[in-house]
Amino acid sequence: MKRFSKWVFYLLVFPVSLGLSGWQGWQWWSWAIAPVDSDSSTVVSSAIDGEVVSDTPARDDGVEIDIEDGTSARQIGEELSASGLIRSSTAWNLWTRWQTLQKRPGGFLAGTYVISPTEPMPAIANRIWEGDVKTAIITIPEGWAIDDIASYLEAEGLVPESDFLTASEMVSPRDYPWLPAAVFSAAGANLEGFLFPDTYEVIDGVTAEQLVAQMLDRFSQVALPLYDESTTPYSLMEWVTLASIVEKEAVVSDEREEIAAVFARRLREGIALGSDPTVEYALGIQQTPENPLTFNDIKVASPYNTYRYPGLPPGPIASPGVASLDVSVNPRDTRYLYFVARYDGTHVFSRTLAEHESAQAAIRRRIDGQ
Repeated sequence: MKRFSKWVFYLLVFPVSLGLSGWQGWQWWSWAIAPVDSDSSTVVSSAIDGEVVSDTPARDDGVEIDIEDGTSARQIGEELSASGLIRSSTAWNLWTRWQTLQKRPGGFLAGTYVISPTEPMPAIANRIWEGDVKTAIITIPEGWAIDDIASYLEAEGLVPESDFLTASEMVSPRDYPWLPAAVFSAAGANLEGFLFPDTYEVIDGVTAEQLVAQMLDRFSQVALPLYDESTTPYSLMEWVTLASIVEKEAVVSDEREEIAAVFARRLREGIALGSDPTVEYALGIQQTPENPLTFNDIKVASPYNTYRYPGLPPGPIASPGVASLDVSVNPRDTRYLYFVARYDGTHVFSRTLAEHESAQAAIRRRIDGQ
Protein backbone atom coordinates (compact mmCIF):
# COMPACT_ATOMS: atom_id res chain seq x y z
CA MET A 1 0.00 0.00 0.00
CA LYS A 2 1.31 3.45 -0.87
CA ARG A 3 2.52 5.61 2.05
CA PHE A 4 -0.21 8.22 1.48
CA SER A 5 -2.92 5.58 1.44
CA LYS A 6 -1.53 4.09 4.63
CA TRP A 7 -1.81 7.38 6.50
CA VAL A 8 -5.33 7.94 5.22
CA PHE A 9 -6.18 4.52 6.59
CA TYR A 10 -4.76 5.60 9.94
CA LEU A 11 -7.17 8.54 9.90
CA LEU A 12 -9.99 6.12 9.31
CA VAL A 13 -8.86 3.58 11.89
CA PHE A 14 -7.94 5.98 14.68
CA PRO A 15 -11.48 7.28 15.41
CA VAL A 16 -12.71 3.73 16.02
CA SER A 17 -9.68 2.44 17.86
CA LEU A 18 -10.48 4.45 21.01
CA GLY A 19 -7.02 5.32 22.15
CA LEU A 20 -5.00 2.50 20.68
CA SER A 21 -1.62 3.65 19.43
CA GLY A 22 -1.03 4.21 15.74
CA TRP A 23 1.05 1.08 15.58
CA GLN A 24 -1.61 -0.94 17.36
CA GLY A 25 -4.22 0.47 15.00
CA TRP A 26 -2.21 -0.62 12.01
CA GLN A 27 -1.66 -4.03 13.56
CA TRP A 28 -5.36 -4.33 14.09
CA TRP A 29 -6.09 -3.37 10.49
CA SER A 30 -3.57 -5.91 9.15
CA TRP A 31 -5.19 -8.58 11.28
CA ALA A 32 -8.76 -7.55 10.36
CA ILE A 33 -8.28 -7.76 6.59
CA ALA A 34 -6.36 -11.05 6.66
CA PRO A 35 -8.12 -14.25 5.55
CA VAL A 36 -10.17 -15.91 8.26
CA ASP A 37 -8.50 -19.17 7.34
CA SER A 38 -4.88 -18.22 8.02
CA ASP A 39 -2.11 -19.24 10.36
CA SER A 40 -1.99 -15.85 12.08
CA SER A 41 -2.58 -16.05 15.83
CA THR A 42 -2.19 -12.32 16.54
CA VAL A 43 -4.57 -11.18 19.27
CA VAL A 44 -5.61 -7.54 19.16
CA SER A 45 -7.55 -5.62 21.77
CA SER A 46 -11.30 -5.87 21.22
CA ALA A 47 -11.88 -2.51 22.90
CA ILE A 48 -13.01 -1.02 19.59
CA ASP A 49 -16.55 0.21 20.07
CA GLY A 50 -19.11 -1.71 18.05
CA GLU A 51 -16.60 -4.28 16.82
CA VAL A 52 -18.03 -7.51 15.47
CA VAL A 53 -15.39 -10.20 15.23
CA SER A 54 -16.24 -13.49 13.57
CA ASP A 55 -15.98 -16.53 15.85
CA THR A 56 -17.41 -18.89 13.21
CA PRO A 57 -14.97 -21.75 12.53
CA ALA A 58 -13.18 -21.33 9.21
CA ARG A 59 -14.07 -23.67 6.36
CA ASP A 60 -11.85 -24.86 3.54
CA ASP A 61 -14.67 -24.95 0.98
CA GLY A 62 -16.45 -21.94 -0.47
CA VAL A 63 -19.51 -20.47 1.18
CA GLU A 64 -22.45 -19.40 -0.98
CA ILE A 65 -23.70 -15.91 -0.16
CA ASP A 66 -26.85 -14.39 -1.67
CA ILE A 67 -26.94 -10.60 -1.85
CA GLU A 68 -30.26 -9.12 -2.83
CA ASP A 69 -30.88 -5.79 -4.51
CA GLY A 70 -30.91 -2.95 -2.00
CA THR A 71 -28.74 -4.70 0.61
CA SER A 72 -26.61 -2.07 2.36
CA ALA A 73 -22.83 -2.32 2.64
CA ARG A 74 -23.16 -2.67 6.42
CA GLN A 75 -25.60 -5.58 6.05
CA ILE A 76 -23.24 -7.32 3.62
CA GLY A 77 -20.38 -6.99 6.11
CA GLU A 78 -22.47 -8.41 8.94
CA GLU A 79 -23.51 -11.39 6.83
CA LEU A 80 -19.92 -12.07 5.75
CA SER A 81 -18.76 -11.89 9.36
CA ALA A 82 -21.55 -14.16 10.59
CA SER A 83 -20.67 -16.66 7.85
CA GLY A 84 -17.03 -16.79 8.92
CA LEU A 85 -15.71 -15.16 5.77
CA ILE A 86 -14.26 -11.94 7.23
CA ARG A 87 -12.74 -11.22 10.63
CA SER A 88 -14.35 -7.88 11.32
CA SER A 89 -17.46 -6.07 10.16
CA THR A 90 -15.92 -2.84 11.41
CA ALA A 91 -12.98 -3.31 9.04
CA TRP A 92 -15.49 -3.97 6.28
CA ASN A 93 -17.22 -0.65 7.02
CA LEU A 94 -13.87 1.15 6.99
CA TRP A 95 -13.05 -0.37 3.60
CA THR A 96 -16.44 0.81 2.30
CA ARG A 97 -15.78 4.33 3.59
CA TRP A 98 -12.39 4.27 1.89
CA GLN A 99 -14.00 3.47 -1.48
CA THR A 100 -16.35 6.43 -0.99
CA LEU A 101 -13.43 8.76 -0.24
CA GLN A 102 -11.68 7.53 -3.37
CA LYS A 103 -14.90 8.17 -5.34
CA ARG A 104 -14.59 4.72 -6.84
CA PRO A 105 -17.35 4.21 -9.43
CA GLY A 106 -19.92 1.46 -8.96
CA GLY A 107 -20.93 -0.27 -5.77
CA PHE A 108 -21.71 -3.64 -4.27
CA LEU A 109 -23.71 -5.71 -6.76
CA ALA A 110 -26.51 -8.16 -6.07
CA GLY A 111 -26.02 -11.81 -6.94
CA THR A 112 -24.90 -15.16 -5.63
CA TYR A 113 -21.23 -15.39 -4.69
CA VAL A 114 -19.11 -18.37 -3.69
CA ILE A 115 -16.49 -17.04 -1.27
CA SER A 116 -13.65 -18.87 0.40
CA PRO A 117 -12.41 -18.08 3.92
CA THR A 118 -8.88 -18.22 2.46
CA GLU A 119 -9.54 -14.92 0.66
CA PRO A 120 -8.48 -11.64 2.34
CA MET A 121 -11.22 -9.14 3.04
CA PRO A 122 -10.23 -6.61 0.31
CA ALA A 123 -10.33 -9.37 -2.30
CA ILE A 124 -13.81 -10.40 -1.13
CA ALA A 125 -14.96 -6.79 -1.16
CA ASN A 126 -13.59 -6.22 -4.66
CA ARG A 127 -15.35 -9.32 -5.98
CA ILE A 128 -18.73 -8.15 -4.69
CA TRP A 129 -18.06 -4.59 -5.83
CA GLU A 130 -17.26 -5.79 -9.35
CA GLY A 131 -20.07 -8.37 -9.49
CA ASP A 132 -17.85 -11.45 -9.75
CA VAL A 133 -20.83 -13.69 -9.14
CA LYS A 134 -21.21 -17.44 -9.06
CA THR A 135 -21.28 -18.94 -12.54
CA ALA A 136 -22.18 -22.26 -14.10
CA ILE A 137 -20.74 -23.97 -17.17
CA ILE A 138 -23.18 -25.40 -19.70
CA THR A 139 -22.50 -27.15 -22.99
CA ILE A 140 -24.94 -27.14 -25.91
CA PRO A 141 -23.87 -29.94 -28.30
CA GLU A 142 -23.92 -29.59 -32.06
CA GLY A 143 -27.07 -30.98 -33.63
CA TRP A 144 -29.49 -30.12 -30.85
CA ALA A 145 -32.84 -28.58 -31.74
CA ILE A 146 -34.40 -25.77 -29.71
CA ASP A 147 -36.58 -28.24 -27.82
CA ASP A 148 -33.46 -30.19 -26.80
CA ILE A 149 -31.75 -27.02 -25.58
CA ALA A 150 -34.80 -25.90 -23.61
CA SER A 151 -35.17 -29.31 -21.94
CA TYR A 152 -31.48 -29.36 -20.99
CA LEU A 153 -31.56 -25.88 -19.48
CA GLU A 154 -34.49 -26.87 -17.28
CA ALA A 155 -32.74 -30.09 -16.22
CA GLU A 156 -29.69 -28.00 -15.25
CA GLY A 157 -31.92 -25.89 -13.01
CA LEU A 158 -31.31 -22.68 -14.96
CA VAL A 159 -34.67 -21.72 -16.48
CA PRO A 160 -37.97 -23.53 -17.12
CA GLU A 161 -38.24 -25.09 -20.55
CA SER A 162 -41.34 -23.07 -21.40
CA ASP A 163 -39.63 -19.80 -20.43
CA PHE A 164 -36.74 -20.46 -22.79
CA LEU A 165 -39.02 -21.35 -25.69
CA THR A 166 -41.11 -18.24 -25.09
CA ALA A 167 -38.00 -16.04 -24.89
CA SER A 168 -36.75 -17.44 -28.20
CA GLU A 169 -40.06 -16.56 -29.86
CA MET A 170 -40.00 -13.00 -28.52
CA VAL A 171 -36.73 -11.97 -30.21
CA SER A 172 -37.09 -8.81 -32.27
CA PRO A 173 -35.55 -8.07 -35.68
CA ARG A 174 -34.65 -4.65 -34.29
CA ASP A 175 -32.26 -6.29 -31.86
CA TYR A 176 -30.86 -8.80 -34.36
CA PRO A 177 -31.08 -7.24 -37.83
CA TRP A 178 -28.71 -9.85 -39.23
CA LEU A 179 -31.23 -12.66 -38.70
CA PRO A 180 -33.04 -13.67 -41.91
CA ALA A 181 -36.47 -12.13 -42.33
CA ALA A 182 -37.94 -15.64 -42.64
CA VAL A 183 -37.08 -16.23 -38.96
CA PHE A 184 -39.87 -13.83 -37.98
CA SER A 185 -43.59 -14.30 -38.39
CA ALA A 186 -46.81 -13.16 -36.77
CA ALA A 187 -46.65 -16.22 -34.53
CA GLY A 188 -43.20 -15.24 -33.22
CA ALA A 189 -39.57 -15.87 -34.07
CA ASN A 190 -38.25 -19.32 -34.92
CA LEU A 191 -34.57 -19.37 -33.97
CA GLU A 192 -33.97 -23.01 -34.89
CA GLY A 193 -30.38 -23.29 -36.11
CA PHE A 194 -29.26 -19.87 -34.88
CA LEU A 195 -28.71 -20.69 -31.19
CA PHE A 196 -25.04 -21.49 -31.47
CA PRO A 197 -23.89 -24.79 -29.92
CA ASP A 198 -20.96 -24.15 -27.62
CA THR A 199 -19.78 -24.15 -24.01
CA TYR A 200 -21.07 -21.15 -22.08
CA GLU A 201 -20.37 -19.61 -18.70
CA VAL A 202 -23.62 -18.29 -17.26
CA ILE A 203 -24.20 -16.23 -14.16
CA ASP A 204 -26.34 -17.38 -11.28
CA GLY A 205 -29.92 -16.24 -11.73
CA VAL A 206 -29.55 -15.96 -15.50
CA THR A 207 -32.83 -15.36 -17.32
CA ALA A 208 -34.19 -17.12 -20.38
CA GLU A 209 -33.84 -13.89 -22.35
CA GLN A 210 -30.17 -13.60 -21.38
CA LEU A 211 -29.48 -17.19 -22.44
CA VAL A 212 -31.12 -16.65 -25.84
CA ALA A 213 -29.13 -13.45 -26.31
CA GLN A 214 -25.88 -15.17 -25.31
CA MET A 215 -26.36 -17.92 -27.91
CA LEU A 216 -27.39 -15.51 -30.67
CA ASP A 217 -24.42 -13.28 -29.90
CA ARG A 218 -22.08 -16.27 -30.14
CA PHE A 219 -23.56 -17.13 -33.55
CA SER A 220 -22.88 -13.59 -34.75
CA GLN A 221 -19.32 -13.74 -33.40
CA VAL A 222 -18.37 -17.19 -34.74
CA ALA A 223 -20.65 -18.08 -37.66
CA LEU A 224 -21.41 -14.78 -39.37
CA PRO A 225 -17.76 -14.07 -40.25
CA LEU A 226 -17.60 -17.42 -42.09
CA TYR A 227 -20.58 -16.38 -44.17
CA ASP A 228 -19.55 -12.77 -44.74
CA GLU A 229 -16.07 -13.76 -45.92
CA SER A 230 -17.30 -16.49 -48.29
CA THR A 231 -18.49 -16.56 -51.90
CA THR A 232 -21.32 -18.92 -51.06
CA PRO A 233 -24.24 -19.31 -53.48
CA TYR A 234 -26.64 -19.64 -50.53
CA SER A 235 -28.59 -17.08 -48.55
CA LEU A 236 -27.93 -17.02 -44.81
CA MET A 237 -31.07 -19.07 -44.15
CA GLU A 238 -30.19 -21.60 -46.87
CA TRP A 239 -26.65 -21.95 -45.56
CA VAL A 240 -27.66 -22.59 -41.96
CA THR A 241 -30.43 -24.96 -43.12
CA LEU A 242 -28.01 -27.01 -45.24
CA ALA A 243 -25.42 -27.02 -42.43
CA SER A 244 -28.04 -28.26 -39.96
CA ILE A 245 -28.86 -31.23 -42.19
CA VAL A 246 -25.16 -31.98 -42.61
CA GLU A 247 -24.77 -31.80 -38.83
CA LYS A 248 -27.48 -34.38 -38.25
CA GLU A 249 -26.14 -36.73 -40.95
CA ALA A 250 -22.40 -36.49 -40.24
CA VAL A 251 -21.65 -38.70 -37.25
CA VAL A 252 -18.03 -39.24 -38.32
CA SER A 253 -16.13 -36.00 -38.85
CA ASP A 254 -14.12 -37.38 -41.78
CA GLU A 255 -17.34 -37.75 -43.78
CA ARG A 256 -18.72 -34.29 -43.10
CA GLU A 257 -17.26 -32.61 -46.17
CA GLU A 258 -18.41 -35.43 -48.49
CA ILE A 259 -21.95 -35.33 -47.11
CA ALA A 260 -22.13 -31.57 -47.68
CA ALA A 261 -20.82 -32.06 -51.22
CA VAL A 262 -23.48 -34.71 -52.02
CA PHE A 263 -26.28 -32.49 -50.79
CA ALA A 264 -24.93 -29.50 -52.71
CA ARG A 265 -24.77 -31.53 -55.92
CA ARG A 266 -28.31 -32.79 -55.45
CA LEU A 267 -29.50 -29.22 -54.93
CA ARG A 268 -27.77 -28.08 -58.11
CA GLU A 269 -29.25 -30.94 -60.12
CA GLY A 270 -32.76 -30.57 -58.70
CA ILE A 271 -32.74 -33.97 -57.01
CA ALA A 272 -34.58 -34.33 -53.71
CA LEU A 273 -32.16 -34.45 -50.79
CA GLY A 274 -33.83 -37.52 -49.28
CA SER A 275 -32.43 -36.82 -45.81
CA ASP A 276 -33.82 -38.95 -42.99
CA PRO A 277 -33.18 -36.34 -40.25
CA THR A 278 -35.52 -33.88 -41.99
CA VAL A 279 -38.34 -36.45 -41.85
CA GLU A 280 -37.53 -37.24 -38.23
CA TYR A 281 -37.74 -33.51 -37.49
CA ALA A 282 -41.09 -33.25 -39.25
CA LEU A 283 -42.50 -36.22 -37.30
CA GLY A 284 -40.77 -35.50 -33.99
CA ILE A 285 -39.24 -38.98 -33.86
CA GLN A 286 -35.81 -40.60 -34.01
CA GLN A 287 -35.30 -43.77 -35.98
CA THR A 288 -33.14 -46.71 -34.86
CA PRO A 289 -31.67 -49.67 -36.74
CA GLU A 290 -34.53 -51.79 -35.39
CA ASN A 291 -37.17 -49.17 -36.19
CA PRO A 292 -36.12 -47.30 -39.33
CA LEU A 293 -38.30 -44.83 -41.15
CA THR A 294 -41.14 -46.48 -43.04
CA PHE A 295 -42.51 -45.72 -46.49
CA ASN A 296 -45.48 -44.05 -44.81
CA ASP A 297 -43.10 -41.88 -42.80
CA ILE A 298 -41.33 -40.54 -45.86
CA LYS A 299 -44.69 -39.67 -47.42
CA VAL A 300 -45.55 -37.19 -44.66
CA ALA A 301 -46.93 -33.94 -46.08
CA SER A 302 -44.47 -31.61 -44.39
CA PRO A 303 -42.28 -28.99 -46.05
CA TYR A 304 -39.45 -30.51 -43.99
CA ASN A 305 -39.84 -33.84 -45.80
CA THR A 306 -36.91 -33.76 -48.23
CA TYR A 307 -38.01 -37.06 -49.76
CA ARG A 308 -41.28 -35.57 -50.93
CA TYR A 309 -40.21 -31.98 -51.69
CA PRO A 310 -37.05 -31.08 -53.66
CA GLY A 311 -34.73 -28.37 -52.42
CA LEU A 312 -34.05 -27.27 -48.89
CA PRO A 313 -36.69 -27.29 -46.16
CA PRO A 314 -38.00 -23.88 -45.01
CA GLY A 315 -35.49 -23.65 -42.17
CA PRO A 316 -32.83 -25.44 -40.12
CA ILE A 317 -33.64 -28.63 -38.24
CA ALA A 318 -30.97 -28.21 -35.54
CA SER A 319 -28.07 -26.03 -34.43
CA PRO A 320 -25.05 -26.72 -36.65
CA GLY A 321 -21.56 -26.41 -35.26
CA VAL A 322 -18.72 -24.52 -36.86
CA ALA A 323 -17.39 -27.61 -38.69
CA SER A 324 -20.69 -28.24 -40.47
CA LEU A 325 -21.11 -24.54 -41.21
CA ASP A 326 -17.62 -24.43 -42.67
CA VAL A 327 -18.07 -27.35 -45.10
CA SER A 328 -21.52 -26.11 -46.13
CA VAL A 329 -20.74 -22.49 -46.92
CA ASN A 330 -19.21 -23.36 -50.31
CA PRO A 331 -19.23 -27.18 -50.75
CA ARG A 332 -16.75 -28.81 -53.09
CA ASP A 333 -17.65 -30.97 -56.08
CA THR A 334 -18.13 -34.72 -55.71
CA ARG A 335 -18.72 -37.75 -57.91
CA TYR A 336 -21.29 -39.13 -55.48
CA LEU A 337 -25.05 -38.60 -55.52
CA TYR A 338 -26.14 -40.95 -52.73
CA PHE A 339 -25.13 -42.21 -49.33
CA VAL A 340 -26.70 -44.59 -46.82
CA ALA A 341 -25.98 -45.05 -43.13
CA ARG A 342 -24.38 -48.25 -41.86
CA TYR A 343 -25.79 -47.42 -38.39
CA ASP A 344 -22.29 -47.40 -36.93
CA GLY A 345 -21.75 -43.72 -37.64
CA THR A 346 -20.32 -44.24 -41.13
CA HIS A 347 -21.96 -44.21 -44.57
CA VAL A 348 -21.64 -45.95 -47.91
CA PHE A 349 -21.36 -43.40 -50.73
CA SER A 350 -22.59 -44.31 -54.22
CA ARG A 351 -22.45 -42.77 -57.68
CA THR A 352 -25.58 -44.35 -59.14
CA LEU A 353 -29.03 -45.30 -57.88
CA ALA A 354 -28.26 -48.98 -58.59
CA GLU A 355 -25.15 -48.83 -56.37
CA HIS A 356 -27.13 -47.04 -53.69
CA GLU A 357 -29.94 -49.59 -53.65
CA SER A 358 -27.43 -52.44 -53.51
CA ALA A 359 -25.72 -50.82 -50.52
CA GLN A 360 -29.08 -50.35 -48.79
CA ALA A 361 -29.98 -54.00 -49.27
CA ALA A 362 -26.62 -55.20 -47.95
CA ILE A 363 -26.89 -53.06 -44.82
CA ARG A 364 -30.48 -54.22 -44.21
CA ARG A 365 -29.47 -57.90 -44.54
CA ARG A 366 -26.66 -57.38 -42.06
CA ILE A 367 -28.94 -55.72 -39.50
CA ASP A 368 -31.74 -58.29 -39.91
CA GLY A 369 -29.24 -61.11 -39.57
CA GLN A 370 -27.91 -59.90 -36.21
